[in-house]
Amino acid sequence: MTFAIVAFVVALALIASERIDRTKVALLGAVVLLLSQTIDQETAIEAIDFNTLGLLAGMMIVVRLVETTGAFTYVAIRAGQLSRGRPLALVVSLALATAVLSAFLDNLTTILLVVPVTFLIADALEIDAIPVVLIEIVACNIGGTATLIGDPPNIMIAGATGLSFDAFLLNLAPVAAFTTVAAVLGLYAVFRRRLRVPEAARRRVMDLDAAASIEDARELRVLLPILALTILGFFVHKPLHLEPATVALAGATIMLLLTRQRLHETLAAIEWPTLFFFAGLFVMVGALEHTGAVDELAQVIVDATDGNRSAELLAISWSAAIVGGIIDNIPLTATMIPVVAEIAGDGGDDAYWWALALGACFGGNLTLVSAAANVAAAGMATRMGRPIGFVRFLKVGVPVTLLSMVVVTAYLYVRYL
Repeated sequence: MTFAIVAFVVALALIASERIDRTKVALLGAVVLLLSQTIDQETAIEAIDFNTLGLLAGMMIVVRLVETTGAFTYVAIRAGQLSRGRPLALVVSLALATAVLSAFLDNLTTILLVVPVTFLIADALEIDAIPVVLIEIVACNIGGTATLIGDPPNIMIAGATGLSFDAFLLNLAPVAAFTTVAAVLGLYAVFRRRLRVPEAARRRVMDLDAAASIEDARELRVLLPILALTILGFFVHKPLHLEPATVALAGATIMLLLTRQRLHETLAAIEWPTLFFFAGLFVMVGALEHTGAVDELAQVIVDATDGNRSAELLAISWSAAIVGGIIDNIPLTATMIPVVAEIAGDGGDDAYWWALALGACFGGNLTLVSAAANVAAAGMATRMGRPIGFVRFLKVGVPVTLLSMVVVTAYLYVRYL
């Protein structure tokens, strides 16, 4: 356990230093844990979330194929024109759209769709895309909290408890909506000087012919219905008993069969470093689970609260946010579910589950590795030549998470205590 913890902390420190590429660090950490037999190969493979990797790979192919038709450029130009080049209107509309999409798709799929368009809009308006992407990540992680299907921790909690979609919506959507608006407006105030649109750029965007940006209309007519069906598939994947990765890979496969684009060029566009980073990270987190480090932490929380309901609710939410923000909220939620079930008792006090959901989901904004959406967005930004460093993300993630958890604390007190 000690070796797994030390290896993980050292890896995080190296990633934060940004002296070594984070993918290399993650792979090295995984290899060290395997060679030291802290985790065996079979357990390591089980720790890798292939649903996440499949969703990423499938959507990267889908986005790449549609992007070459000029469709995203069209959307970017129209978004810039509809906002009339006003930064506040643009940022708020993009952030709120991201939050709503993440609530009904999932945050990883949403960020894969939104970020490419954001870079195109920012380039057209001659503003820095990274502040907008950071705001979208925050809105994505908070917005996904609102529903049962928006964020993996909620799906896991629903599976363990049988809580309904309506229950999640009624108990989590109000605080998620309020926190999203507060976080977006707060971050816009921080970044507003870097989001000033030059008048010449604004006029140029208003004068652009969006339709002229479509480079291959025939290809778009073939791919657009498949894209629409793929997005629809994400909305209905639960009733159909399909995983999001299956939906994404099915859409990507059909597109590959019908497109005229070269297969090797399309596959080369996949962000392989991001996929390998996830694989290494999953193995390191799996070692923490396998050695009992996460279980030990959960037990500490139980012992510290000593049966006080208020202390238990706040300890669950804050520890889920902080620890889940460091090691990833999925394994933390898996470990905390039986702990929370024990604390809630036979009476089934649902407030404990809402505390866990809010902490685990809001903690996704803490660090660059807290949620899959963060890593995916960072990978796309790196590919565009504008990387988001670990420390740079931390400067946004820490205050946003603290603000969010203050809101959660007030919400828990007012509604459940």
